[in-house]
Amino acid sequence: MVVKKPRIVIIGAGMAGLTAANKLHSVTASKDLFELCVVEGGNRIGGRINTSEFGGDRIEMGATWIHGIGGSPIHKIAQQIHALDSGQPWEGMDGNSNWDKATTIAEGGFVLNPSFVDPITKLFNNLMDHAQGKLSEDSAKSELHTYHKLAAKASKMSTTTTTTNGDCGNLSVGYFLRQGLDAFWNSSKDEEELKGCGKWSKKLVDEAIFAMHENTVRTYTSAGDLFTLDYSAESEYHTFPGEEITIAKGYLSVIESLASVLPPGLVQLGRKVIRIEWQDNYCEQMNVVNGTCSRPVKLHFCDGSIMSADHVIVTVSLGVLKAAIRDDSGMFHPSLPPFKAKAISRLGFGVVDKLFMQFSPPHERKNEHSIGFPFLQMVFHSPNSDLRHKKIPWWMRRTATLYPIYNNSSVLLSWFAGEEALALESLNDEEIIEGVSNTVSSFLSHSHWQTGSGSHKFCNGNVNPKVKCHGNEVKLSKVLKSKWGTDPLFLGSYSHVAVGSSCDDLDTMAEPLPKDSNCQHTVSPPLQLLFAGEATHKTHYSTTHGAYFSGLREANRLLQHYSLC
Repeated sequence: MVVKKPRIVIIGAGMAGLTAANKLHSVTASKDLFELCVVEGGNRIGGRINTSEFGGDRIEMGATWIHGIGGSPIHKIAQQIHALDSGQPWEGMDGNSNWDKATTIAEGGFVLNPSFVDPITKLFNNLMDHAQGKLSEDSAKSELHTYHKLAAKASKMSTTTTTTNGDCGNLSVGYFLRQGLDAFWNSSKDEEELKGCGKWSKKLVDEAIFAMHENTVRTYTSAGDLFTLDYSAESEYHTFPGEEITIAKGYLSVIESLASVLPPGLVQLGRKVIRIEWQDNYCEQMNVVNGTCSRPVKLHFCDGSIMSADHVIVTVSLGVLKAAIRDDSGMFHPSLPPFKAKAISRLGFGVVDKLFMQFSPPHERKNEHSIGFPFLQMVFHSPNSDLRHKKIPWWMRRTATLYPIYNNSSVLLSWFAGEEALALESLNDEEIIEGVSNTVSSFLSHSHWQTGSGSHKFCNGNVNPKVKCHGNEVKLSKVLKSKWGTDPLFLGSYSHVAVGSSCDDLDTMAEPLPKDSNCQHTVSPPLQLLFAGEATHKTHYSTTHGAYFSGLREANRLLQHYSLC
């Protein structure tokens, strides 16, 4: 019998797939032990990493941040390849410092004094820290003593309520946060009208600021609605210590570094897999043809070609997997077993998009008398308010921020999540420019914000003379948006633990198929389908480093199977 080298096919040339390929090739290339291949449905490598340029600046259409530099493998690679420095401006080059300089403006052009914003911001941050298990015993002794007590009270109220309803395991982050806000209001009972803020009351401002922070968390988590985000999973999510930074030479430089060790032709672009045939009872169905043991997995491509493999590492997004089981598309044959399909169905996978906007004329950012577009936190009226500006489109109303990608850049950025992100993807550039312009006009109206004008409106009577815009009005010349929700290769952005699921489902996502094999044959290995990607990592899901860890995990699983590590 002719013994073939095991063939390993990796589906997807994103972070997980290329990390697995890099590891397998680096360990075994000199020994020529495997046939290794990466098939990618798109025309580029990177997956949900896509570095681009807009307005002369380097931007990220997908993954943007290294979330904590302490212990991050992504940061280590970026350091090794000298990707953290660049002579060209890039998105986020100022780090998170701009958030400290943000100006919070209420709909209608009323700039909110920090004395109104800071208490709600501290409350919200303390609630999230409580949910994520970050509060220490010393918190009660700190300046956040009151907020610590409110967070603890909200947690108790939430648990008591859900226990009464017999649904304790399904507490959501949204419900917990709202309990905290209610506890705050009950403790203050402050319903004063704010001078200089039109018909805004203190409670309406509190509610709007709180909602602004909720919308920011929606983009962090990909949960279109925080009432669908599981509360208990928040404390199981791990973060790296240290600052969060962007990569000067682009996130794609890390991907290119991982791919650089692979020989030409190993990564095949434009090879979209439409069907994966595997053997759930391979021992009984194994057959020998012409003296050669057949490989157990067959991949069918959109061009009609077929490739057989001994092992396939599936790194497609959770969105693609959800579509496969929801629509019964036949992507997997036989269908995935119930334990795997249920985990895929329960977990959350949302849409987060970025909108880049060029405001003109760009040469004015070099004007020494101008500080550029301000970093705005936008506070909108609640949905049932009759004070809402009629021309602000609904898809802009849950956008928390509008800001330059770095100090004085002429490129502005806003983030969208959920239904708003999908709506953005369906609009043409003219519709987007009109919608954003109408929104900006409401918040930075000509009469309020014209350079040199003294007619600014500020709650509490405080004027910030540094906040100015170029010329008499803001004009947008062009826009660029991501489309992760409607891209058939992704169908979304990243995963989260939804209400009704748990972090155990992420472990289930990582289990190879067939799940259990008592096969005694040594001709073909039992690990037919292996799964990698950010949605398969229990503590670092939704991140590039989670995808990286998952790729290493599956590569090591195969190396261990062949006693190579």
